[in-house]
Parts: sequence; structure tokens; C-alpha cells
Amino acid sequence: MLNGEKLISRPLRWGMVGGGRTGQVGYKHRTGALRDGTYQLVCGAFDLDAARGRDFGVSLGLEAGRCYADYKELIAKETAREDGVEAVTIATPNFSHYEITKACLDAGLHVICEKPLFFTVAECEEIEKLAEKEGLIVGVTYGYTGHPLVHQMAAMVAKGTLGEIRIVDLQYTHGFNASDDAGAPEAVKWRTNPLTAGPTFVLGDIGTHLYYLSEIVLPHLKVEKLLCDRKAFIPSRAPLEDHATVLMHYDNGARGRLWVSSVNAGNMGSQRCRFVGSKASVEWSDSHPDQLLYDVQGEPNRILHHGMPYLEEEGLAIDRMGALHTEGLGDSWSNIYLWIAQAIDAKKRGDEAFLKGHHYPGIKAGTEGVRWLENCVRSADAGSAWVEFK
Repeated sequence: MLNGEKLISRPLRWGMVGGGRTGQVGYKHRTGALRDGTYQLVCGAFDLDAARGRDFGVSLGLEAGRCYADYKELIAKETAREDGVEAVTIATPNFSHYEITKACLDAGLHVICEKPLFFTVAECEEIEKLAEKEGLIVGVTYGYTGHPLVHQMAAMVAKGTLGEIRIVDLQYTHGFNASDDAGAPEAVKWRTNPLTAGPTFVLGDIGTHLYYLSEIVLPHLKVEKLLCDRKAFIPSRAPLEDHATVLMHYDNGARGRLWVSSVNAGNMGSQRCRFVGSKASVEWSDSHPDQLLYDVQGEPNRILHHGMPYLEEEGLAIDRMGALHTEGLGDSWSNIYLWIAQAIDAKKRGDEAFLKGHHYPGIKAGTEGVRWLENCVRSADAGSAWVEFK
């Protein structure tokens, strides 16, 4: 169980690009990063409006002189300081991820980036080579994938508790884009513009969360081919989608379905994943994040509760609240940021042995998310045809 004990020698000097007062994700990043004493926020370029960004940074307790107009100024001035920033979170619209990540790596800074990582697999592979050459970490923030019950499911699959996996059923939907974008804030509008969002809307914005979650639970299974059907129910969002269904065939013969939608009117936001094996099934939802449904064929259905000693060590080791209290999104983000901090610390110490056995969502996880998106778009653009997964 995690309890706040120091897990790296000192806090990493940390900065943010984006994530300001009007952003939707900045507080989630700060909640995750600052919880365990593994990061210290020292600087930021929080907003396209430099004055507003400076005011916001000062309100967070930063020195005004370390609240910069843009990422270029942040990099130039922080790398000139002996106590300059060491790791930078990029919480900006998708189109800027690649250029800011590359600039940070070129300057010798570790990166933590929002998803989807970049627009293309080619960009991901270029950044992976650059990070390896410079000896730097690139981490990616995938929401609930730090939740202890996600890793409980992974342990159950790995130990054969479910038998051979046959069915993968994934859902992430909400209704907050059920109306048109008239009067919507910029934080919403950029997500439906191909120039700023990239080749997808909900597939990249929320679908990649569940795809990576499934990779954690089923690391031994690979998608062989898929079919993607996507639609913009609000016509102005085309060619991007606000609703999509993806069917997947896995290399062991399993079948998968992933449904994502932001026009599920009345739905306040729900992630649900069910993994069905030849012996039993498990299901988890963020609507009841402290519970895991465990159904064994021919036996009474069971509810497993997080933090209880009958769970696997893989889930118990990253539990924070204990069984009496619910673990949620903030706890998951804290785990993700902690794991990335440990990876950065190990990289700085040259501890490659630690890194080989250490789990964290890194550049490869980001690349596979973009690869999945490229295949989804290729299928949808071919008339929702089955395509071989490349």
C-alpha cells in the first residue's frame, strides 16, 4: 500500500506548458504530480495569454519571473539556471505535442505528455529515438490506468484465473457534446477541429484511455485486424467523429468491441471494461471504482472490493485509501505520476535494471495508442472495412 513515504531521493523540479486557469486538465496533472512529494512545481507557461498565465502561476505560488509567455521562453530561461526545471508536462492541444516534446528533449528535459501523444506513428518513432539518444523519459497520462483494480484484473488474467480470454468489451461514453458547438469554450472547440485535434475526436480523446487499459490487462494479446465505424452526429464536426464503434480480432481468436461517444445524451461519463475468459469474467467501471465484478461460471456472482487482503499483491501494492474509502481518478493520476517520477529518477541515476522491470506509461504506450488510431481511421475512411492491424 502506498502511504506517502519518500520513494525517490528528492523532488523533481517540474514545470507545465498549458494547464492554466481556463484549461480542463491542468488541475488533474497538478493533483497527480504534487501528491507524493516527487515533484516540485517551479515554473510554467500556462496560457496563450501571457499576462493571464503569469497571474495564474503566481496564484499557484510561483515566482512571477518563472511564469513564462510560451514554452520557448520557458526552455531558454530554465535551462540557463542551475536550479532549472528537469521535467515538463505538456497539457496543450494535440497539434502542439510533437513540437513541444521535441524542443524539451533537445534541451535535455524529461517530458510528461497528454494523449493522444502525436498525430502519426512516424512522429512517435522519431521522438522515441530522440529520447533514447538523449537518455530521457517520455511519459503519457492515461487517466484511470493507475487504478489498483485495473492491475488486479491484469494479475488475474496473468495467473489464469479467467482461463483463456475470449471477449473484450470496452466502453467510454458521455453526453457533454450532444448539442452543437455554438458558444462552446475553446477547450471544447479545438477538440473537434482537425487542425488542432488531429485525425480523430472521441477515438483519440477518450478511446485511447481504454485501449491502453486493455493493453495493461491483456499484454499477451495483440490486435490482428479491426473495423471502425465512426460518425459525426453534429455535422460541423465532420470529418472527425463524436461517436464510434471499433470491432477487433485478437491473435488468440478473441473478439473485442470498443464503443466511444460524446453524444450519449444524459450520460454523465462512464468507463466500463469487461474481460471474459473460458472460466470466468471480470468487469470494472468508474461508476463504482472500488468494486470489481467477478463472475465464475456456475457459481454465485461476487463483488471484490479494493484494498482487501484477498486481492492480488499487484493491486494491493498501489492502493492508497484502504478498503474503507473509495479510490478514484485523483488516486490513479497520482500513481501514474509517481511511476513516471521513478522512471525519471532511475534514468538520471543510470539504473537500467530498474527500468526494465518498472511499469509506467511511456513512449511505447503512447506510440501504440497512435498506431491504434491510425488503423481506426484507415478502416473508417475505407467505408468501415476490416483492415489488417499495421
